[in-house]
Amino acid sequence: MDADSAVGLVDGKNMQMIKNFFKTFLLFELIKGMAVTGRYFFARKITVQYPEEKTPQSFRFRGLHAQRRYASGEERCIGCKLCEAICPALAIKIEVAEREDGTRRTTRYDIDLTKCIFCGFCEESCPVDAIVETRIFEYHGEKRGDLYYTKPMLLALGGKYEEQIAKDRAADAKYR
Repeated sequence: MDADSAVGLVDGKNMQMIKNFFKTFLLFELIKGMAVTGRYFFARKITVQYPEEKTPQSFRFRGLHAQRRYASGEERCIGCKLCEAICPALAIKIEVAEREDGTRRTTRYDIDLTKCIFCGFCEESCPVDAIVETRIFEYHGEKRGDLYYTKPMLLALGGKYEEQIAKDRAADAKYR
């Protein structure tokens, strides 16, 4: 290595050290961070004021469960127990009885929402679209028993929100 290249190497190191010193002394990183903060401080805010404003929901939103009925008023569930078998959280409990005409219907259909992970497998496995997940996400329970939904409760929810459920099913039909 000759003397000129050694001097150039030392000058390059010295210049880098001087630059690093001034960056540290003048708090360059802090100024860069404040510039980013200032840029977003005056930008339009996208925060949703929740109780007054609602964000749009997809027709595939998975909220509170409901059971559906046919237009004749008869419940759709045929007691095949596929939803109970596929539930990864074991949140669904079903009891089935055979009727006089030989068909099966559920006598008990319970969902424990404290266990449910809202995966939608029960809805996907149902051959007759009896169990669905609605768009309802504003519910609560003050004790564990409040989040234990029985068959009459699920049928009542299905009856109350059938119009919205039918619209969502129609919108999703082309993807099934």
